[in-house]
Amino acid sequence: MKTLGAVLAGGRSSRFGSDKAAALLAGQSLLDHALAALRPHVDAVVVVGRAIEGQPMIADWPAPDLGPMGGIAGALRHAEKEGFEQLLCISVDCVRLPADLHALLDPAPAYLASQPVISLWPVSARGAFEKQLIEGDDRSVRRFGNSIGARAVASDFVPPNINSVADLDRETSL
Repeated sequence: MKTLGAVLAGGRSSRFGSDKAAALLAGQSLLDHALAALRPHVDAVVVVGRAIEGQPMIADWPAPDLGPMGGIAGALRHAEKEGFEQLLCISVDCVRLPADLHALLDPAPAYLASQPVISLWPVSARGAFEKQLIEGDDRSVRRFGNSIGARAVASDFVPPNINSVADLDRETSL
């Protein structure tokens, strides 16, 4: 199946204290690390929630500041428009992924139990995402996924979750 990869990068980085996507790890931005980690698993990659030179701007849907659900909904719209069948999402602070990520999550819908934003969605789930964002008040990816029968996949590999400068420092020391 033709798979679009999306790095969700539209967050405010409030816990981090500065622009998390631009934070440096081993001389590269977290965004660059996330893009490099995702590319081997997909046919094409986009960044959602921020403008990146040389890349199409994919906006959160229906508006910014709706958390990962808004980013995923925007990416699903783009994936459908571009003829992709499924969407593999990660957050901007996901600098390493399991080598078998796509196989681990296939078939969609599925998400990593340790980090639900790392997820594989069929493009056909777009309507359900949009309905939840318009009609619901719960923006939890895990609860939404469970409501549509997504599998929570356990993995021995736990991707880093960099929410603070201390987390970034720990990742740097690995």
